[in-house]
Amino acid sequence: MHGVAPHMCDKSSATLLGGEAGGRSPGLPFGSDHLPMSLGNVTASFDGVHQREGRLQRRHFLLGLTLLAVVSTPAWAQAVSPTTGAAGSGPRSAASIPDFSGVWAHPYLTGFEPPASGPGPVRNRSRRPDGVANFNQLVGDYTNPILRPWAADVVKKHGQISSAGQGYPTPSNQCWPGGIPYVFWDFLLQILQRPDHILMVYRQGPELRHVRMNEAHPAQVTPSWYGDSVGHYEGDVLVIDTVGIKGGPFAMVDMYGTPHSPALHVVERYRLVDYDDAKDAMERNAKENSYIPATGAAGVVEFDPGYRGKVLQLHFTVEDDGVFTTPWTATITYRPNRAQWSEVVCAENIQWYSGKNSAVPQADKPDF
Repeated sequence: MHGVAPHMCDKSSATLLGGEAGGRSPGLPFGSDHLPMSLGNVTASFDGVHQREGRLQRRHFLLGLTLLAVVSTPAWAQAVSPTTGAAGSGPRSAASIPDFSGVWAHPYLTGFEPPASGPGPVRNRSRRPDGVANFNQLVGDYTNPILRPWAADVVKKHGQISSAGQGYPTPSNQCWPGGIPYVFWDFLLQILQRPDHILMVYRQGPELRHVRMNEAHPAQVTPSWYGDSVGHYEGDVLVIDTVGIKGGPFAMVDMYGTPHSPALHVVERYRLVDYDDAKDAMERNAKENSYIPATGAAGVVEFDPGYRGKVLQLHFTVEDDGVFTTPWTATITYRPNRAQWSEVVCAENIQWYSGKNSAVPQADKPDF
């Protein structure tokens, strides 16, 4: 895996999860075809844009048609009608449903905010002088007691590769869907909300998640990249339950290579909270994750530092008995994004992979 870097192949972000030794980061999630810019030791270039311009235009055009079709179908265009929440919760009127729609920003890497107490996610053993996790070197803490021995060994091996100044493949740098909770690292989340369906759009890819409201999981779930997600409201909280998350050669729950099994189960709880009530989580985030300013993300992720209104907080719980000794939790606290939404397409290229293209998915045999 020499020379394979855990970065994102992104058309408009800085190369933050970079490549090999010699000034390139072995640890972050962004890709190679970018305008020259720097963020500390992080660099990027737009070398492959013109070769892929036609293909990107087609991708953007098809994506636009897809989203247009979604929002213009009768099911999405109809007036909001009363819905049914979780079993036994009774009908919910449109006025009582919290409004999470909009574009939300969390420009921090590697993203997960550790809990104030209790079992939490794998964190980075590599630290900057100020104590914040060093996103240029991803060395997961394999001693975290949530990890079963075999999973701890996987995390340790990934960290050894990164410590040696090399990189390892991730869904991001291989242009594969990230799944959840991996995709939660993304700087931007757009929520399109309707009574019977919620669409979540992540900027990198773009990657889409569909959440069916007030339904149960099927008896037999067909594995998929983002799993089968069903949601309901509990008061002012949106609860999303996801199972059936597909594995694969780069399956991991975070950027440290922490593995997961087919039994992975993720429960998300979204709520709007007052800024002051979220300060503790945001302070933990600032101590753990590196802030990526708008100049480092091509100007597409930007929140008002003086904003003191409602924020969107995601609290998620991860369970996977074959990998983890106990369920663990983390949060992500989003603020309203004030920059223009920009789509990003992962471009397979040879710049960061020792002369080899990333592992483009191929249908050599049936998935099921």
